[in-house]
Formats: sequence, structure tokens, C-alpha cells
Amino acid sequence: MSSASETGTSSTPPRANAPVYDYSKIESIQRDIEQAKECKADAMLQALLQRASSAPETKQPELLQKCLKAVLPVCNGQASTALVKSSDVETALKEYIRPGVEHNFYGPFIRATNVALACLEEIKVDGMRAPVSAVDIICQQNDMPMHQTHQTAESIRKPDLVILPLNSACVPFQDEKGGEKGKEEDEQEDDDQRKRKRKAHMDTNATEKPKNLPWKDVLACIEFKRKTPGRTKGIDSPPCSYTVKDYVPTKPEYLPVDHLEAENQASGSSQTSARQSVSDAAFLSSSLTSAQPSRDGSKRKATNTLQSAAKKIKMDPDDTDTDVDADLDVTIQTGLYVAEMFADNLGVTYVLNIIIVDDVMWIWYYDRQGIIQCSGINFIQDLPRFMVLLYALQRFKLHDWGNKVFLPVQVEGKRCHKIKIKDEKLGEVDLLLHTSHNKRVARYGLQGRATNVVPVASEALTKKYDNLQDGMVAKIFWGEASRTSEPEILDKVNEIAKVHSSVKGHIPELLWHYKFTDSTSAIREALGVPDPPRAVASSTFSYSASSSQSRSSTAESFSTCVINAYYEGVYHRDVSPGNLMWYWQDGKRIGVLNDYDLSSLADDTGSRGNECIGTMPFMAIDLLRVPGQRGEVKHLYRHDLESFMWCFAWISLKGVRLSQGLLPVDEWATLDARTCAVEKSFFQGHIEVPAHLRKDKLMWKFLVDCFHVLNTHAFNRVTQLYQSMRKGDKPTNSEESESDIDGFLLSFQNTESWTALRKSLQ
Repeated sequence: MSSASETGTSSTPPRANAPVYDYSKIESIQRDIEQAKECKADAMLQALLQRASSAPETKQPELLQKCLKAVLPVCNGQASTALVKSSDVETALKEYIRPGVEHNFYGPFIRATNVALACLEEIKVDGMRAPVSAVDIICQQNDMPMHQTHQTAESIRKPDLVILPLNSACVPFQDEKGGEKGKEEDEQEDDDQRKRKRKAHMDTNATEKPKNLPWKDVLACIEFKRKTPGRTKGIDSPPCSYTVKDYVPTKPEYLPVDHLEAENQASGSSQTSARQSVSDAAFLSSSLTSAQPSRDGSKRKATNTLQSAAKKIKMDPDDTDTDVDADLDVTIQTGLYVAEMFADNLGVTYVLNIIIVDDVMWIWYYDRQGIIQCSGINFIQDLPRFMVLLYALQRFKLHDWGNKVFLPVQVEGKRCHKIKIKDEKLGEVDLLLHTSHNKRVARYGLQGRATNVVPVASEALTKKYDNLQDGMVAKIFWGEASRTSEPEILDKVNEIAKVHSSVKGHIPELLWHYKFTDSTSAIREALGVPDPPRAVASSTFSYSASSSQSRSSTAESFSTCVINAYYEGVYHRDVSPGNLMWYWQDGKRIGVLNDYDLSSLADDTGSRGNECIGTMPFMAIDLLRVPGQRGEVKHLYRHDLESFMWCFAWISLKGVRLSQGLLPVDEWATLDARTCAVEKSFFQGHIEVPAHLRKDKLMWKFLVDCFHVLNTHAFNRVTQLYQSMRKGDKPTNSEESESDIDGFLLSFQNTESWTALRKSLQ
């Protein structure tokens, strides 16, 4: 199959529900955070303890109370080891509560945390695992730019503190001292040596800034904020002693996006920055292409919660103290860190981060189904609960941190991931995923299917399929458990291809698939969080094709493929340039309609066919309007055919830039659905011939004819609607006869430009 670079077209804009880093990045992350669910702190602690227990599958409701009692000696300075004493925790916390700027918090918090971890190692609780020395977590200051490449762009993030394995924490400092980066640890290193190494790092480097810390090593981020940095009143002192008490709610109990802004405005703080639009703040606060402002006039806080970054224009990009996200709300900052962690390792199933404002911390749990934040914990007044959190995390195996399935490996100097899966028919299936390949297609964000398409090699699959001239790719995504799976739909499409020659050869070849069992419902059940009916689970697919774009010469083959599949009860529902592929066969270009993971079947009981899904810039306008967004418009064949027309517009208008430097459909990708519908309708009535198409008059005529047909049919439907309203009938779009389908397609095929274009490309 032809690669995307050979077609000369730009990549597809992001889906509305899973934006990539180029569009709507910050705004979409904020939207996801604003929709976060809430749970009680004790429920979160209990769930984490359960995960770190010796029997994670067996409910042990008493764990929290047992652990709260067990950590009291550490809280009260009564525990010690050969190298540390827990009374140093109190000393560090007393330093932490002094008035000052945010940076003053880091050192005392790090010392208190690492001393506590060392002491908690010695605490044994019935039902809990021993500490996981292979991970051996430690709290490390960062406050340095962390770079990551996302295909053609680079991100720069700067978390304050990180939790990571001890060995990973030591590596950056070994480099500075001439050590070998990545040098394997002595397998014979005993426990005493490990503890001495930990103590040495605590004393020398844990509160220093590491250079070139990679995202792959980070297990969790900790972000700090002061309510009012210049205030003279400090935080309340720790109590004389700690006992096990009921949870005391904090103020606020949960952390909204604009919490600090609201408090600073209420207190008249001079620290509050002026506000700009989302597009300005996002552009200035990120090294990646930013979001555009929402135009729907909704009540979302997107336009008034991102702090001004106007002064950042003058910042030196080489200044290591520059934090490009410093003016973003702390909840959005930590969301961006999660997006980096998700992007770095496609095997990450969830991420834990911590936000700390003065003396209150909030634990945030992120997975592809959504975000959950627990109620605040005042870790100065309620130190036992903070100790229990550390106690649980210290007993997490690597996969308990969400780093499941895929193991990082180096192949020819590039980072890849590998996995071996047992299959009933093939035995062990080996997959080597080339995750550093420039043809990898990934999604940057927090929620949604997070589809990754990665070149893959496999000895087992190569042995079974000996004619893989184009190689293979693996498609890894989080699919809705309630939906019919893509393999099932492709089985149905293959049956159709045996009957309809127009479908044969125009569908992807599924070589092998596997469904992981990591449901996102379990944590929600444990936390008492309402679980939407569409819980998601991870799946992977392998195709003998590489991602590519369409050419207009395949328009008819795509259309007839869709129409015959539709007749037989398969609705694609996500036509976009990224899902249109082609290959050469006997001198002819053959189109392939790819990506059926959003498709549905006519007899599917798990989906009504009314869900508003697809890639927004290419969705039919009817589906973008309010009734379509509410699920009141059934997805019909004409909607898919209209999507083809928007795809052709996208391909044809390459090179046409707006004032922001975006293509028209790029801008549509940043808008809400209703505004996108308005913009696309306006575009149809005000289309102008671009300079690069003046020489290709046939393509221009083809594009104009397509929109003319769309407008004519839209006018006819409106006329029918008015007639129904006059008669008092209830308007509906739920029926679509075969003659309607055939007539709609023929309207395009009968245009002069379609006929001429077909002849010119034969």
C-alpha cells in the first residue's frame, strides 16, 4: 500500500473525541478535566491498597484501617532504620509550612517523602505485599524541561516533582559524573547495598535538578501551587501526635479547574494574571500547535481559566528555568503530563498524578474512559493518610503503575516495544512494535480510543502469511466493550465481499487480533463512581497494510464499496482521509476503506446507530447539528457519502491557508460540533477557487459539482420537512430506501466532472 508521504496530502485532522497534539490539545484536555468524576479519599486509598495487596482479586475492606494504624509510628517519629529515622519527617514538614514561594516547598516535601518511604519499608501489615525492590520508588525533584517528539513536533513539559524507580533517578546524575547511562545494575546487589544507594541519592541528588530525564522512566508527577505566594501567614503546624481519625473534608474538598483563580480574585491578589482567549494562551504556553477558541458561546470555562502567557514571547527558549505551561491551571498542567506519559508508552493503561496546593493534596486517576479525582487530603494535619498512600505505592509492581503488556527494547539504536501473546491456534505470537518509526500514527490526549498505528514485525505471523510484501502494522486502541468488535464487523464485510465484487479487494486484510482484558470498569466499581454503559478495554489488530491517503481516482470504488456494504447491513460511519487507502494492482489504483472500529451492524443490539461518532471535519452536517449530537438522527448512507465529499475537499484544498496558518478543515477540528456545522455550511456557500487549482480545472469542477449535489439534496430535504410540518406530521430521517441510496450516489456519478475525471484516470 502507498504510504501517506507518497500521496502528497496532509494528515487527517483529529477526531473530536480524541484530538492529536496538533489541534485542540489544551482545550480538549481541559474539557476532559472539567468532566472528571469524584470519589472520597478513603475510597481511593482503599483501592490502591487493594491493588498492592497480596491478594488483589480478593476484597479486603479492612486494609485501610489496618494500614492507618500500622503507619502511626512513622508519623509520630517512633520508627527508624539503620540509615534514617522517622523524626526527620516532622523536621521536614515544619520547614515545609514556612511562608514562601512555591519552589521552597520542593526540598522539604522530597525529604519528608523519601525518609517516610525508607521507614515504611520496615512496616508489615497482614494481607499486604512486601515492598517491590525491583521498582524501589523514590521522590525526585525535576523542575526541568522534559522534551518528547510527537511525529513532527516536539513538546516541552516541566513537572515539579516526579516519582520514579531509584535506578532511573540515579542515571541522569551518573551521566554528569562520567558514569555510563543505562548501565545495568549488579544482579548480585544485596538489600543493604540498595538501601545505602538510596540514602546516598536522598542526601545528594534527590533535591537537585536532573538533566534529560525521559518520560519513559516517570511513574507519577507531583505538581505544586501556592494559593498566594506572597502571603505572610504560613500553613498550620503539625499536631503534637497523630492518631487514626475519621477523614476531615478539606476546603475545597475537590479541586475545580479555576480554584486558584477564584481564590486569588476573592482575596484581591496581585498575582492573578490577565486572561486571554484559549488560542492565545495555548499558543504561548506550548511548543506545539495550539487550540482555537470555542465559538459556541457555551458555559464551559475554556475561555477564562487559562492564564495569560503574553510575557513568554520574550523568554529565552534555551533557558532551562522556562516553564512553557506555568500559566496554565495546575489541573491542566498535570493533564498535559499524563498525555505525555500516555504518548510515550502505548502500553500504559492508567496514570496516577498528585496535585498539591499548600497543605492539601489531591490524587488524580486517569485512564482512557475518563478522569477521577479524590477528595483532598491535608497531609500535614492528616499525615497517616499520606503515609498510607506512600505505603501502597511502595508495594506497586511495575504493572500496578499502569505500565502493562509492552516491554521497551532497543533495536538498531531506536526504542521499540515487544510483546509475546499465547494464541490457541498459532501458539506464541511475537510482536515487535517499531514505536519510534516516523510512520507511527498516534493520538495525543487523555480520553477516547487513543488509536496507535505502528509498523510491526512478527516471526509467527510472517511464518503463517508468506506473502507480506507491504509489511504489517499493528493497530492498538481502546474500544467500547458494548460495541460490536472490529474483527466481527470485518468478518461480516468479508462475507459481503464474496457476493459483491465491488467490495472484494477494497477492505483491509486482518491477519490476527487479540483483545486484552484490562477493563476500565473495575476501578470505578471500587471507587463507587458511576460507570457509563460503554466501558472500554484494550485491543490490538494487525493488518498487512500501512496507513495512507486516498486519491480521487478511487472515489467510485470507495462509494460502491460502502453502498454494497450498507445494503448488507454494515455501516462504516467514519469516512475520513486517514481511513482511505490505496494500492496498485495490474496497473490500476485500488482503493481500500479502512478502520471499522466505529462501524455498526444493522442487527446490532449493542448500538442503535444514532451515536454521534466520527472525525468531525468530515462528518455530515446533519450529524453535527443539535439533534444529531443528541443521538436523534440515525446514521444513514448519505451521511457516509457526504463524508467522502468532505474528504475530497480536504485533499483538493491542500495549500489553502487561513490567517492562522491552518487549512479550513484544520480549523473545523478545533470547534465544537454545532459551530463546525455552521462553518461548513458557510464554506459551501462561499467557496472560492484556490490558486493551485486554477491549472487543474477538472478537479475544481469535480469539487464544485460535489457540493452542488450536496446543496441540492439538502434543499430537497428541507422542502420535504416544510411539507411535513404543514401537514402536522412528525419529521424523521429513520427510513432510507434502496432507491434513495442509489439516487443519491447517481447524483454524483452523473455529473460531467465525475465522468470526465473517471476517464482521465483510466
